[in-house]
Amino acid sequence: MRMTAPTSPRAARRSAWALSAALVSLAALAAPEAGAQTYGIATMQPGTLNHTTGSAIAKVLKERGGLNVLVQPTAGETTLIPMVGRAEADLGIANIAEVVNATRSGPGQQPELRLVGSLHPLRVAFFVRKDSDMKSVGDLKGRRVNVGYSAMRTIDVLVTAMLAAGGISQADVKPVPVPNVIRGADDFLAGAADTFMFAFGAPKVREVDATVGGIRALEIPEAGMAASRSIFRYGYLTEVSPGPVFVGVPHKMKAYSYDNMLFTNAKVKDEVVYKMIETLEANKADLVAVQPALREFSAAGLFKSYDIAYHPGALKYFKDKGLEPKAAQ
Repeated sequence: MRMTAPTSPRAARRSAWALSAALVSLAALAAPEAGAQTYGIATMQPGTLNHTTGSAIAKVLKERGGLNVLVQPTAGETTLIPMVGRAEADLGIANIAEVVNATRSGPGQQPELRLVGSLHPLRVAFFVRKDSDMKSVGDLKGRRVNVGYSAMRTIDVLVTAMLAAGGISQADVKPVPVPNVIRGADDFLAGAADTFMFAFGAPKVREVDATVGGIRALEIPEAGMAASRSIFRYGYLTEVSPGPVFVGVPHKMKAYSYDNMLFTNAKVKDEVVYKMIETLEANKADLVAVQPALREFSAAGLFKSYDIAYHPGALKYFKDKGLEPKAAQ
């Protein structure tokens, strides 16, 4: 039986030194990865349009821009906006109504919030049964309409603005208070309301359409938009056509629209925000592959005339590319 000679103290020290040197080398190689800055993008829950949009942005920024961006799902916009305002997340996505509300003076104000810009329009409608005699928003006069969205206060503002476009107000309808848009759709299904308001492209709209044998979106009169903007100045009309996303659209028509925003915190470095916009602009096809709603994304489209402060890094990008702010409507 062959015996192994005992290791001398000197040899042991050499081995220990070699092992220590190897570990230090490995740590040095791994250091850039371990020390890389991680950026969080706060979104709504999985399954929502905003979560998909955030996932698309995070994927492109990570794979094409080398930025370690992670999606941080939250309970909703009233949760995620303060997270970005407190720098607990570096980016956030929310509709312009929520962002405006968060940047007004008063309780809950987020003074450190800064815009990156408008990602794409959100389009909504009042839906009725396909065989209803109602054609336009003004026909809701005297009908049962969901109002008083206790858990979604900004939706109440949008509903009021949309009614105003039809020349009516909440005083002209029979109010059916609801906490949120899901409950509003369920009330419509149960026969407790004559209409429901929801965003185009949402699974719930397809569900209601299939359940009741067809729904139809009420038209918004363009002539009423001045009255509508006196209530919510950032609403506008965009043209939509029949298709898989636009359930309930029987022909080309105008849909009430408002912007879905990307925003950040003032503490995020200018060069980081600049690089984010540059990367998203250069890799739009990758964005659309994950989130089709981002077909309307562009760096030029980001820059609109909101009375909310933009991040300096975004402003530098717009200036370098010769981009001027577009009208918010």
